[in-house]
Amino acid sequence: MLRAMEINGTAAIVSGGASGLGAATVRMLGAAGAKVVVADLNDQLGKSLADEVGGIFARADVSDADSVRAAVDIAASVGSPLRFVINCAGIGWAQRTVGRDGEPHDRAAFGRVIDVNLIGTFNLMSIGAAAIAKTEVANADGARGVVVNTASIAGLEGQTGQLAYSASKGGIIGMTVPAARDLAAIGVRVNTICPGIIDTPIYGNAPGSEDFKARLIAPVVFPKRMGTAAEFAHLVRALIENDYMNAEVIRFDGGIRFQPK
Repeated sequence: MLRAMEINGTAAIVSGGASGLGAATVRMLGAAGAKVVVADLNDQLGKSLADEVGGIFARADVSDADSVRAAVDIAASVGSPLRFVINCAGIGWAQRTVGRDGEPHDRAAFGRVIDVNLIGTFNLMSIGAAAIAKTEVANADGARGVVVNTASIAGLEGQTGQLAYSASKGGIIGMTVPAARDLAAIGVRVNTICPGIIDTPIYGNAPGSEDFKARLIAPVVFPKRMGTAAEFAHLVRALIENDYMNAEVIRFDGGIRFQPK
């Protein structure tokens, strides 16, 4: 008999939930009947989306544990059991290890990317899972909830200039199995998605952006296009609802394999 973690009547928290992959995930969870906490630094977009889905906005800096704890406390107190922690917050940075001018990579910039992408993921995963552990079990397997982290294929095969970004995303990938083993004791599954080239606002809509996107699409195997945020959210839902998916790192990239540049 198929077993599935039920979304309807639960609570969820999504970091980076105000835009892009996070916003699509918020909409998916809201449509499925979850009370969603949109955790983000963008007050305007975050509040608007929370109103749209009947959720709650929580201003949160994922790199700050106290800020994350406050957002999780909100998610744990909405009146429905907190079941789902989805990490979508992240920033990018492009710089070579040693630049063409002979200067080394900026230490502060490297640290900031690690703080937001890697430490931020750790913060919400660990603090969120601790809150999930206080809920009753949801099914006969003893499951209580699911964590889905967002890494990147750059964490597997980063390109030139992606040192900081690849290090941060590779760290998320590296946390997947030990976190899943740690959290098994409290009935929480952990999986990580590694997106490839996804069409989000980060690529902009200025003149020349479509040509830029076309160059990015060129190495994609099939389908010959960028992925969509809605497709990402669909995968998040599949990872939530398939109870046997655990400790996995899933490429979500149309078969692309990055070249050095």
